[in-house]
Amino acid sequence: MVSTSKTHLIHDRNARGHTKIGWLDSYHTFSFGGFYDPNRISFRSLRVINDDRIIGGAGFGTHGHKDMEILTYVLDGALEHKDSIGNGSVILPGEAQIMSAGTGIQHSEYNHSKTDSAHFLQIWILPNKQNLQPRYEQKSFSIEERSGKLRLIAAKDGRDGAVKVYQDVDIYTSILNSGNVINYHVQPDRYAWLQIAKGIVTLDGEELKAGDGVQISGEEQLEISTDASAEILLFDLG
Repeated sequence: MVSTSKTHLIHDRNARGHTKIGWLDSYHTFSFGGFYDPNRISFRSLRVINDDRIIGGAGFGTHGHKDMEILTYVLDGALEHKDSIGNGSVILPGEAQIMSAGTGIQHSEYNHSKTDSAHFLQIWILPNKQNLQPRYEQKSFSIEERSGKLRLIAAKDGRDGAVKVYQDVDIYTSILNSGNVINYHVQPDRYAWLQIAKGIVTLDGEELKAGDGVQISGEEQLEISTDASAEILLFDLG
């Protein structure tokens, strides 16, 4: 973790936890499973960002969660989802899938392809209430909506076509190409997290690469750009 001259801290991609087994290659931004770092427990309500790659035909068998907002964002390939409240779907790049575990839910996630790998981020957010009724929601956002600008994909009020999350958080995504510049003002009473999902970006003159995360505490004017290509997620947190 390296401090900058402003109100943010960079969580270096090379300091993440790493789980690699036969079918799964996973990097953990925050403490998860066998990875523990006292400086990487959580940030505000953001508890987990796992950067997962699954080989063809493999995946997570049926397992349970409780009292957690679980967002899946696919970067490449496709995931097949099934759960104990009757949902079955395939999650594609550009889609936001959220599951409120609430009082308890069982689900499985498998690579939809038997041959090609799947790459996705799984994000856990602590809910603002315990023992919620479990629920599921999935929405698609076009490349045009996400290209060169921020697109809201999850929000506490589900506005602008975003999926609803039971927490004071707005989650944006963007696909950036060479020359694109995004400006975002973090309000004085808010916090933010920038996750580099793909490629290389520059934040206020500092280069960041896929897997890097930036923790932002307090008011700041962000300028995000790239000379190549990139995909990012930006969390605006209460």
